[in-house]
Amino acid sequence: MPIRFGTDGWRAVISEEFTFDNVRRVAQAIAHFLGESAAGRDPSSDPPLPLALLGVGDFAGRDPVAVVGFDTRFLSDRYAIEVARVLAGNGITVHLTRSAAPTPAVSLAVKQLKADGGVMITASHNPPRYNGIKLKAAYGGSASGEDCRRVEMFTESLHELNMMDFEAAQSRGLIQRFDAAGAYLAHLDTLVDRAAVAARPGRLVIDSMYGAGAGYVARWLHGTGWEAVEIRSDLNPGFGGIYPEPIRKNLDETVAAVAAANASGARRAFAVVTDGDADRIGAIDEAGEFVDPHRIFALALLYLAQARGWRGSVVKTVSTTLMIDRICRAYGLTLHETPVGFNYIADRMMTEDVLIGGEESGGISIKGHIPEGDGVLCGALLAEIVAQRGAALRDLIADLQSAYGPAHYARRDVHLKRPISKTEMVSRLVEGAPGSIAGTPVRAANRLDGAKFLLVDDSWLLIRPSGTEPVLRVYAESSDPKMVDALLSYGESVAGA
Repeated sequence: MPIRFGTDGWRAVISEEFTFDNVRRVAQAIAHFLGESAAGRDPSSDPPLPLALLGVGDFAGRDPVAVVGFDTRFLSDRYAIEVARVLAGNGITVHLTRSAAPTPAVSLAVKQLKADGGVMITASHNPPRYNGIKLKAAYGGSASGEDCRRVEMFTESLHELNMMDFEAAQSRGLIQRFDAAGAYLAHLDTLVDRAAVAARPGRLVIDSMYGAGAGYVARWLHGTGWEAVEIRSDLNPGFGGIYPEPIRKNLDETVAAVAAANASGARRAFAVVTDGDADRIGAIDEAGEFVDPHRIFALALLYLAQARGWRGSVVKTVSTTLMIDRICRAYGLTLHETPVGFNYIADRMMTEDVLIGGEESGGISIKGHIPEGDGVLCGALLAEIVAQRGAALRDLIADLQSAYGPAHYARRDVHLKRPISKTEMVSRLVEGAPGSIAGTPVRAANRLDGAKFLLVDDSWLLIRPSGTEPVLRVYAESSDPKMVDALLSYGESVAGA
């Protein structure tokens, strides 16, 4: 079966498609891709350089360097070793993490070590039966779609597999183990104000959802006076029977931990939650209410613009709250709206001065950081915001909603019996845009990524067919929660027409 990369890597079910043989195939293809890049060849040119011209150590330029990391999923550490063995067998020097590490920590290492690319073994927030490979570029973010297509092409034309014995590769210096945490946490010190955090110590429940972020926020908080309560931080490849995605239905244990923390002690606790590879963020406030990424993104933007006085452009995906638009207008900030996917935000971060970029699923990054969503960074930044403002997270969100909301948001996923043509559906919906929805006039419709209807009261509805599976994603936001339900119901009805 052909191996296909999605918007952020290749993912498949363990032991079905995600096998050691296929992982080695992908690693060999990545080795050829890195070799071609190191040779100075334009990776966008066709056809691919014949594999025979890219033998072990046979690179026209310098020998490539790569970083390999892994998460806490079943066999992730073993898959990472196999990737390292294949890359080393192709003359590539590999820096392999000693233990599970967040995707942003691995991506930062790619940039800091001046590597040609990186490989992260993870299926991120997907169910436990999945694993995957994320391909990272030299700039410390996800590889471009063109680069991923290049790797796909190589997997289809492989005739040989070069591998080295692990111990032999280590003895020759081709595989070097390293600790990803040290340099990453030191980098956080340049982005988050430790002095401000230490000035008003608080209590923080940290839920890594059994993922690769375990221990990172707590280690960064060490010495600030904050009390860190870690939950779901032990090794559990089954993720306790849940998907490691920081959405409300997966956070009952987090809510209970916040309640328990607040039953004793004078300091009120809130919680930050990271997903399986810690590139996404969610939160629970002091009263046990879920704080979604829309509010986290908006709160961070407001703080950076207001308290720090930062300026620059702001980038959000089409499925993200209009509170971002309102804050940008209030502070005279340029706003860019992109299709869904952090790679679109990363493109902006690499070409202009971006203050902050984020998406509804919880991937957020800020100025001075790599072009990669980072849940650990956002968790530390929330601690700074609460400390610097001297207020509870719940109160800060209430103030945000009062000034730039109210904003109520929801999403429904509609599973279809068969795949549909995204282009055809979007064209049908936009060209047949209604005059009103639920009694409110529609002022505009666009097809940036799916069909998005903007209403005169600033409510909006987005219908976005998945590009990889027979699923419709229906999103809505309004100042009235009843209107959100009405919009979602309308979206489901017309999408299935």
